[in-house]
Amino acid sequence: SETSCFLWFIFKSYKVESRITSRFCHTTVKSSVVNSGPNAQSIGFNVQIPKQAFITNFTMNVNGITFVGSVKEKTVARNLYAQARARGKAAGLVRANSQDMETFKTEVHVPPGSKIEFELHYQEMMQRKLGFYEHSLYLQPGRLVPQFQVDVYIYEPSGIASVETLNTLGEHFSGMAKLTSSKDKAHVVFKPSLQQQRKCENCTTSAIDGIFTVKYDVLRDSNAGELHVSDGHFVHFFAPANLSPLPKNIVFVIDVSGSMWGVKMKQTVEAMQTILDDLTMDDYFSIVDFNHNVRCWSEELVPGSTIQVAEAKKYIQNIKPNGGTNINEALMRAVQMLVKASNQGMIDPRSVSMIMLVSDGDPTVGEIKLSAIQKNVKKVMREEFSLFSLGIGFDVDYDFLERIAMENRGVAQRIYTSHDASDQIRRFYSQVSSPLLRKITVQFPEDSVSDVTQNHFDKYFSGSELVVAGKVLPSESTTLNSFTTASADRLDLSLQTEADYLELDAALAQQQHAFTGFARQMWAYITVNQLLVERSLAPTAGHKRKITQRILTLAVEHQFVTPLTALLVESEEGKERLLADSPNDPKQGCCAGCRWFTASPPGSRGPPLPPLVTITHTNLYTHLLENDPHFIVHLPKNNMDICFNIDSEPGHILNLVSDPGRVGVEEKEKEKVNTYFGTISVFYQPDGIRVSVSTDRIDLTHGRNNHSFTWGATADITQDRVKVSIVKDSKVMVTVDDKITVMVLLHRVWKKHPTHVDFLGLYIPNNNQYSSQAHGLIGQFGQEPEVRVFNLHQGADPLKKKATMQVKGNKLVVTRGWQKDYRRDKKRGSDVFCWFIHNSGKGFIDGHYTNYIVPRLDSFLALPP
Repeated sequence: SETSCFLWFIFKSYKVESRITSRFCHTTVKSSVVNSGPNAQSIGFNVQIPKQAFITNFTMNVNGITFVGSVKEKTVARNLYAQARARGKAAGLVRANSQDMETFKTEVHVPPGSKIEFELHYQEMMQRKLGFYEHSLYLQPGRLVPQFQVDVYIYEPSGIASVETLNTLGEHFSGMAKLTSSKDKAHVVFKPSLQQQRKCENCTTSAIDGIFTVKYDVLRDSNAGELHVSDGHFVHFFAPANLSPLPKNIVFVIDVSGSMWGVKMKQTVEAMQTILDDLTMDDYFSIVDFNHNVRCWSEELVPGSTIQVAEAKKYIQNIKPNGGTNINEALMRAVQMLVKASNQGMIDPRSVSMIMLVSDGDPTVGEIKLSAIQKNVKKVMREEFSLFSLGIGFDVDYDFLERIAMENRGVAQRIYTSHDASDQIRRFYSQVSSPLLRKITVQFPEDSVSDVTQNHFDKYFSGSELVVAGKVLPSESTTLNSFTTASADRLDLSLQTEADYLELDAALAQQQHAFTGFARQMWAYITVNQLLVERSLAPTAGHKRKITQRILTLAVEHQFVTPLTALLVESEEGKERLLADSPNDPKQGCCAGCRWFTASPPGSRGPPLPPLVTITHTNLYTHLLENDPHFIVHLPKNNMDICFNIDSEPGHILNLVSDPGRVGVEEKEKEKVNTYFGTISVFYQPDGIRVSVSTDRIDLTHGRNNHSFTWGATADITQDRVKVSIVKDSKVMVTVDDKITVMVLLHRVWKKHPTHVDFLGLYIPNNNQYSSQAHGLIGQFGQEPEVRVFNLHQGADPLKKKATMQVKGNKLVVTRGWQKDYRRDKKRGSDVFCWFIHNSGKGFIDGHYTNYIVPRLDSFLALPP
């Protein structure tokens, strides 16, 4: 028997090593076995690998004879194998009935005393889901192993935000995995001793049988994403956060045919209870349930209010599965519901509309031809709608559900009928329940790149990641730039980032465990997966043949075992051969790997709103020096500059400019002994928009929505009549209606500076168009006062002359001196010759400076019109 044969095997070692570099992973599994029995035996090597991975090599050494693998077109590999079938048995890639794994198996027949070494290599891209990457290794040595070790090396050039090992092997191995990490590297080692591997103290069986998981995420210093350039290739990772979700319109289409009776329906109902609770008042939804008939809980989309959600939950709980399966009519009804809502203006043009289909079987009623259903859905679906498919169990034609989802800007997921099926449904919904962006396009300068993978995406969901890769063309430039445009909730975004051509390769050369070829392989991995998707959707046989040839060329060049290629393993003399092949399984779909949203055409904006009309000519700007805030006010009619300080307390908030019908600008001082501008907020009252700039981020708030950006990337953000332009690590320009502009400069202080306080400078240009109601510490000078300076004389400091200034009925003693304007030169600044007014501007400003201290940054919004 297999068991009795197995007892004669002695495992010498079992080692797994994964090297993850910039989200791309190369895993090697090595096993050393000895046939200790008296007879020849068949010895097997079984490894479960992630379904989205591509095997890249398999080697074997049997008593000094080395077998080396090479990837070839499937028919070529099969012919070569048939020509020299010898003592070796076939190796195979077998799809397993598990969620995320498939099994690689091989068997060799060897004489007694033989030593066999197996070595399998596979590669995969880490998929970000719900804010993390999970790297899973299925460990199943089958026996106690004297040398058992797992090493996972992670190198992320942008830095590692978090990393942990999940206790997925059971309590028996709790705390045995050791983790060491630094800013950009992590190493996880799992090395249980022979005794620790035992199921019990005197057991001869191993307790190691399960999935070993490492979970991590990376640091992101900007919403523009990360651009990595290496080995003549680039990879752009785009995973913005701190954005408010877009409202969504969702129709749940639930199969309630007889085959759903029992645990399938129970778990679907259980999952829907949580999913419906996730809806908000900004969301609209309905439910279509179908068997041989189609019913609607509500004929129209309704808001996700507490009352409506409660009614929907009751409806689902009362469903009794029976009858056949009419998928075609159910999907038609769902699409019609979204179309009707859109035509009636119920759907916010910036919202996301989707259909979520849950089914466990093939159609049996109505239109039952799968290609016809696919064609019907494609015909009625609008570009702004997406279809997501959940296939429950193995009766359903998953390949069909996958095609129909991919063709309509969605993805499919198989749900396995187990005790956690409801969790699987909820987890999938969580991945698509929080759309942050629509119509995302990642572009590069002309003639700088080639062979770019998909760079237009219909949607981006919170916690996920969009990835674009390509080849870098020769250039005189040393940097590559990327430009990303997208639409958020009432925002239009334009983001920019860059990467040095040589910097990452130099860093990789210093890393002992980095996968230096990651960029080249990742580009090929993404390209092959996208081509496999295109092939499954090819409209003609000719088109399919062209795509097939491209896949074969890439897979052979990059040594990927795909559904169209096989791994031929042969001895050095070529006399003995093994074949690693992937059998066809129509229920499993055509291919493993990534799924990508297709592009939608860019939308149009609404008509512009009327601009402001009030005009003044005063040039106002402020700048902060090393100590307390210094203000410089230019008076063009008088052709002079006036300077003054404000000796406020740490934490004080000052109203700088307020124009009751239009805009307000306030600043908050850093909480230090010497005061600095730490936060500057601009409010646009008509639309209720606030832009708050601090030394670590820029927040744009509108009602309940808050979008946050860092100083780490250049960006342009447009919301209604407010435009925010961020220049990386330099400045922010806030423009309202193209009439009023505020510029905020970021000053980073040398880290070893005695106070080490980053601070902000504020500049307001001369062409801002305020109304006559404008006021505030600076805004009051929108109406320029009459100023006369006389009695110029020598002061105590020979370099600083004194004079008398007559302004607003007051006579002030002023001092002539120099201040700095840092708009053009942030390091040295340019000199401004000005008259300095003492005592916190007393006599020059209206009232006392304390009159401009306000309780909150948003207090301007409460001012009377």
